[in-house]
Amino acid sequence: MWRGVKLLEDEVQVSGPDGDIRTIMISPVGGGRRPGVLLYSDIFQLTESTLRTARRLASHGFLVCAPEIYPHGELAGVALEFDDAGKQAGLAGAASMTTAQFDADRVAVLDYLQGRDDVSDLFATGFCLGGHLAFRAALDARVSATVCFYPTGLQDGALGADDAPSISQSVDIAGRLMIVFGSQDPHVPPDARLYVVSALYAAGLTDAELHVYAGGEHAFMRDVGARHDPVLTDLALAEAATFLRGR
Repeated sequence: MWRGVKLLEDEVQVSGPDGDIRTIMISPVGGGRRPGVLLYSDIFQLTESTLRTARRLASHGFLVCAPEIYPHGELAGVALEFDDAGKQAGLAGAASMTTAQFDADRVAVLDYLQGRDDVSDLFATGFCLGGHLAFRAALDARVSATVCFYPTGLQDGALGADDAPSISQSVDIAGRLMIVFGSQDPHVPPDARLYVVSALYAAGLTDAELHVYAGGEHAFMRDVGARHDPVLTDLALAEAATFLRGR
């Protein structure tokens, strides 16, 4: 028998070192404690497409916490369009942020989640640049499971205004890790995927999961545009939910 899930959605301002961080909170209706999932968007910020994905993840029983990734500058409060102008603005937003600033905002949001009475475990996920940010969230000992969807820049350190030493720091990941790529992703071609998984194994993360979906393009989970693959999206979300729950 199918059972529906109703969701609560709210906007909060999380206090960060450089100012407030606009954050969308989504959770199923009902009391009790739930795992909190820190969810990072792609470079276009909190678009309706990203929020639809966040709602689907929340429907699996998680409290999803989606902060803006550029919360302090001119892009604060802005959801960018999926066009060339939006892409350039998103890339400029990334270039305005240092790794230390991304990390400091992450600590602030995790502190907020940890302080909520309705949150149990802490998880992380993200898409594209947000997948890289989720990987960096996995470096925090409080995060017990992380799913990175087509993360960019792990192979070369590209993240924001400076090079992020994320792969070299992966030895510090104590929680479970799952990474999802599309086989047709030009931003993370086969040699880059091989480098990432080899580096993770070299760091001792021999139980990390790497999923490569045949035919998937970059951003195949974004439900706007020709790259979207609904079948792979359903598969990726279902596998992510079961992975986060510990199977």
